[in-house]
Amino acid sequence: MEKRFTFKDFLFFASFAILAILILLGMYMVDRQWLAMSEMKNILQGQSKDIRQLNSQLATFKRQIDQAQQADFLHNLKNSEVVETAADAFSRAKVAVKQPDYATGDWFVRAFGVSVKTITPFISQDAYASRVQEYVLETLLQRNPDTLEWQGLIAQSWDVSEDGSVYRFKLRDDVFFSDGEPLTAEDVVFTFDFIMDDKIAAPRLRAYYNKIAKVEAEGQYQVVFYFKEPYFNSLALAGSLEILPKHFYAAYLEKPETYNQSRGLLLGSGPYRLKNPKTWSSDLGFIELVRNTRYWGDAEPSFDGLLWKIIENDSARLTTFRNGEIDVYGAQPSEFLPLNQEPDIKETANTFEYMSPTAGYSYIGWNQERKGKPTLFADTKIRQAMTYLTDREKIIKEIMQGYAEVAVSPFSPRSKQHTPALEPRPFNLNKAKALLKEAGFELRDQSGILKNSAGDLFEFELVYFQDSDNTKKIVLFLKDAYARAGIRLIPKPTEWSVMMELMDQRDFDAITLGWTSGIEIDVFQMLHSSQTVDRGDNFVNFKNTEFDDLIERARHTVIESERMPLWQAAEKVLYREQPYTFLMRGQSLGFIDKRIKNVQQTNIGLNIGFTPLEIYVPLVEQKRTN
Repeated sequence: MEKRFTFKDFLFFASFAILAILILLGMYMVDRQWLAMSEMKNILQGQSKDIRQLNSQLATFKRQIDQAQQADFLHNLKNSEVVETAADAFSRAKVAVKQPDYATGDWFVRAFGVSVKTITPFISQDAYASRVQEYVLETLLQRNPDTLEWQGLIAQSWDVSEDGSVYRFKLRDDVFFSDGEPLTAEDVVFTFDFIMDDKIAAPRLRAYYNKIAKVEAEGQYQVVFYFKEPYFNSLALAGSLEILPKHFYAAYLEKPETYNQSRGLLLGSGPYRLKNPKTWSSDLGFIELVRNTRYWGDAEPSFDGLLWKIIENDSARLTTFRNGEIDVYGAQPSEFLPLNQEPDIKETANTFEYMSPTAGYSYIGWNQERKGKPTLFADTKIRQAMTYLTDREKIIKEIMQGYAEVAVSPFSPRSKQHTPALEPRPFNLNKAKALLKEAGFELRDQSGILKNSAGDLFEFELVYFQDSDNTKKIVLFLKDAYARAGIRLIPKPTEWSVMMELMDQRDFDAITLGWTSGIEIDVFQMLHSSQTVDRGDNFVNFKNTEFDDLIERARHTVIESERMPLWQAAEKVLYREQPYTFLMRGQSLGFIDKRIKNVQQTNIGLNIGFTPLEIYVPLVEQKRTN
């Protein structure tokens, strides 16, 4: 039967056509709005750049006007050395900006292999939080990565009294925190006082800054550091103070527990900022910083944002790098060469292999006191024996694939602090057994385990980070090696946050970790006997009056030629006492996405972590947006 086309059908199809037209119009309007928003973003970015340039020009003009006052300032200084003038901290970044393919935009994405507990300044304890804070908090000075000399950042110039006890800094007057408030001398004074307040859980930093008697403001843009006594690292100590905004942090002096237990209270004057300076939490599983659109610097931040994903498993980090989800991958030695030969990796990533002049070192720390009682490792002969039993050359050859060197002490072999005559203790099973016997431990039955005269077994737990495949291999290697000498090593894989707690409580037998290093380092915090209390960094409870005296004298000796023999004498004490078995200094083995341009090796390592930023992604290769 034939079906007729009725008026009702006509209304239905007409309604359908009208609806389709409305949807198309809506889609068109959304596209228009999106284009308008993109155009508005570009306009705002351009205006932001123009405002920064205008602020810079105005500041330059103002400084020219102030030159007469500056001359008076210099003329009136009494008993002072020649004033240092700040080098241009932005010179390298300005060169990058002039590259033909330079562009701002995109995100720089990396991964941390541990769960970061807190990024709140001064109470954080690890290098991972410091890497984040360096983009947010700024200092008076920073090292030039080529010459290694200090150059001004917040400081415009500085002078030093003849006796080296007073450092006076003239600050720039065009620096603002990311919330728009100006940075002044009052903020510098507040930061020092904040650290030194016992209510703030920053005992490590208090030990570090204890050399400073006081910090005072002389006007709005001049600050003076008064040292209790001459100190070889005074300029670095004052110049590297990370400046907090008083208006943001002062309230936490009234509620210190809130501050001490916080996870993400972070606000500064740097090129990047937290979206909300109060709400970051480790539960998020990532750390995200966005561009500080109020940044005062002469070179604007190149990336829209920085992101660190928390990926604790080594193989999972590699997978995310292969998938293009992160831009940098630090390779394990065993995988470096194979990865370097993979076509996909060679096509998408650049390879970097080098020994940094400031390379840190790994070690096994022997805890000498636990719960108020001496441990096995309180005996120097036992600590020496453990080093003789640790075949570091074999570890480097078989596990590190040769990409490391044996460490002798905290001091780099390329540093003047190191005594070249000190050779690493070689693997020597017989020497180790003889020392252990002298310490009272020998085989007394068929158990195969050493015992002392009281029948105590020589066994101990070795705490290590559970998600490091490389460290796990080393621990298992050591377990077998020590067993051949009659020692039972019990591996104790541990979460990072738990490791931090065990160190604070000194509640472990032995622990394997690493320290960062530098051009000339001060080991007071790590190994001076005063740092065994109040959650100090001497968590192995090493106490030696001879060592204490040597490093105290070295710290007070300003003349380098007189200071270095003291460091070298202190190194000899460490070599004899072996509070740590120093394992190795590893080479940096990395892959970086080829999108990231202007990656360079400098005298302090690759420039991918520098501020001001020197790296960027050309516009045609950008793939991540806000």
